[in-house]
Amino acid sequence: MELSSVLLTTGSSVGFFRLVNTGFRNLPTPESARRNAWKWRNISASFVHSGITAIWAVLCFFLHPQMAEDLIETHSVFSHALVSFSIGYFIYDFLDMVMNQKLSQSWELLFHHVVVITCFGLSVLSCRYVGFAVVALLVEINSVFLHLRQMLRMAGNAVGTLYRVNSIVNLGTYVVFRINTLAWMTRWLVLNRDNVPLLAYTLGSVGMAIMTAMNIVLFCRLLRSDFLKSSTRETKKEKEM
Repeated sequence: MELSSVLLTTGSSVGFFRLVNTGFRNLPTPESARRNAWKWRNISASFVHSGITAIWAVLCFFLHPQMAEDLIETHSVFSHALVSFSIGYFIYDFLDMVMNQKLSQSWELLFHHVVVITCFGLSVLSCRYVGFAVVALLVEINSVFLHLRQMLRMAGNAVGTLYRVNSIVNLGTYVVFRINTLAWMTRWLVLNRDNVPLLAYTLGSVGMAIMTAMNIVLFCRLLRSDFLKSSTRETKKEKEM
């Protein structure tokens, strides 16, 4: 893709998610989520991005399997467009949070978005490491269930079979597609140290370290919130009986 195509795809993505946000504004909002309607729309747009990107990333490797053998140089227009599309989403989400949320509440995600936009931006502009970026986007498979969890909680459905099943799938996909994927990417970066320029290697290493730390913290929070607390409550009920 040429620079003009990258800018068009990225800009169109920003506009698309802006329209998605507006669409959710016009749809009925669950009563329990109305006290923070902005967050409901923001998470809903993130859910849409996760669903689209998860399918798109898998298709990239299915339609162009040779990209898995060379994550540096080999890529397709389809995969290049995916990374450009995701840059647009992260730009949209960054601006949405800056305009609607306090910095003290969003600085972690804002920092995450800056790292992703920088890494993905260098990838699409140089047409290198596109395959590596697509591997990174496989984490969106987990994000589908992560965002659905947030939406269920905001809608007041944090109990019942649907929430419980989603919690289990969320934790399972978290380990497989988020923690394991980041571990594999870190290992790949170390093994290919001689093939990666110092700047890209440094940026990638720092990015991986930050993402890994953030994901471990979030995993512990999910585990404590959805499983350990419920187990504690059940134990207390048994003692009371």
